[in-house]
Amino acid sequence: MSSQDIPEENLPTEQKTAHGAVSVADERNPFADPGLPPHEHRIQDIDERAAKRSERAVALLFTVSMLATIGFIAAFVTIPADRPVYIFPLGHVSALNFALGMTLGVALFTIGAGAVHWARTLMSDVEVADERHPIEAPPEVRAKVFDDFRKGAEESQLGRRKLIRNTMLGALALVPLSGVVLLRDLGPLPEDKLRHTMWAKGKRIVNMNTNEPLRPEDVQVGSLTFAKPDGLEERDEEFQNEIAKAALMLVRLQPQDIRDRRELDWSHEGIVAYSKICTHVGCPISLYEQQTHHVLCPCHQSTFDLSDGARVIFGPAGHPLPQLRIGVDNEGYLQALGDFEEPVGPAFWERG
Repeated sequence: MSSQDIPEENLPTEQKTAHGAVSVADERNPFADPGLPPHEHRIQDIDERAAKRSERAVALLFTVSMLATIGFIAAFVTIPADRPVYIFPLGHVSALNFALGMTLGVALFTIGAGAVHWARTLMSDVEVADERHPIEAPPEVRAKVFDDFRKGAEESQLGRRKLIRNTMLGALALVPLSGVVLLRDLGPLPEDKLRHTMWAKGKRIVNMNTNEPLRPEDVQVGSLTFAKPDGLEERDEEFQNEIAKAALMLVRLQPQDIRDRRELDWSHEGIVAYSKICTHVGCPISLYEQQTHHVLCPCHQSTFDLSDGARVIFGPAGHPLPQLRIGVDNEGYLQALGDFEEPVGPAFWERG
């Protein structure tokens, strides 16, 4: 159905007026103003049923956008980051990246498509010619602008088409949640994962180099031995994350050389166990001075006294190294008697 088939009395009254003034060329204006062509009415302008169909189509697009945004959040939460999926003709791609891209793309596209369909079928499409005016805005022009804005708001039918308005607001409100969810990748969630390590009561202490459990006689006076928890293997997927928290160094001192009471109580026959992770920026400590019982971080020269609770005696480290309480099991192997009592690594505000 076209506007030519609609009786004149059914056409909108504001559309019956002349459309654009036409001027004649003369000496002062050599170029005639042809005016605007006659306005052709859309089917939605003259048939409310067609307008309702357009309204439902726009609402459907906005609803699809809301569902796609919910799908984006669900995919981010449920799909593992390392899961592949075969997509023809792309081949094997990350299932998470593909799902996030598709859902976010659909959410944004359907908002745009709904807005375009709304503007083309329901908003006013009457062509308006206006004379150019100076840059400054006199009061009457300001009044006209506000009046035009009010008329545009009325012609958009935002107040009348409540289904479109509500679904559009829902789609626009949900889409920003995609960006909020992505903020999760900026860092770990506020949990207590970094407060705990693999060390626990009864966990054997294993030599880092030989991968064998240690006995007290394996740690000699003046030696520095690096260790890890029993059961942590380099082939494990979480090895790097776990060893970054659980890396241990063992030093055997003469019991009479240990000046800190708690350190002595937590040791076994002079063997003390401290975190290998420097409390400055997390570098692995690897240098030991046998005569002074000092350990040195090679990154920024933070120095800790292992005979006095591993307190900081030099450098930028903020607090002593955490000590692990140790003992021996029934078979004579060194074991942990619990986890570290304080978080290992750098200053507390850098940890979750």
